[in-house]
Amino acid sequence: MTRVSTGTVPQAMRPTYEALIALTDAFCTEHLNEEYAEVCRQMAAALCRKRPSPLQSGSLQTWAGGIVHLVGSINFLFDRASKPYLSAADLAAAFGIAKSTTGNKAAQIRQALKIRNLDWHWALPSKRSDYPGAWLIEFDGFIIDARQAPPEIQEEAFRKGFIPYLPNQ
Repeated sequence: MTRVSTGTVPQAMRPTYEALIALTDAFCTEHLNEEYAEVCRQMAAALCRKRPSPLQSGSLQTWAGGIVHLVGSINFLFDRASKPYLSAADLAAAFGIAKSTTGNKAAQIRQALKIRNLDWHWALPSKRSDYPGAWLIEFDGFIIDARQAPPEIQEEAFRKGFIPYLPNQ
């Protein structure tokens, strides 16, 4: 499994990070896939970098469930048409916690990391090309699909991190 560089995780938080990703990795290996595991690792690292880190209190089992729940909701895991599919209740049960607890923890993480709805930064890499929020940008007060914009606007949007890559390359 690919790992987020521990260099991006503060030294004091590395044991917490390793324990947390052991839980999310095990869950993703059993129920999801490597892409989910990688995005969960990135989210765990981001939470470790917060000052103060919210991970310093509460159960790691609950945090792990919240991370997987949030990554799953961003990537439509709870939609029966999605592959892989898993219900929120089954996800929570696998972590041994209540569905409402994973949902509440996911909301807390969303707020701590300032994650907006359809935030492509947390989308699975295989879904970014078609991810609904990945290509919408505001231009002259209008929301447009960046793939239809002139190249110079695409380049500026990419430079600012508004789109995942330049569509014509």
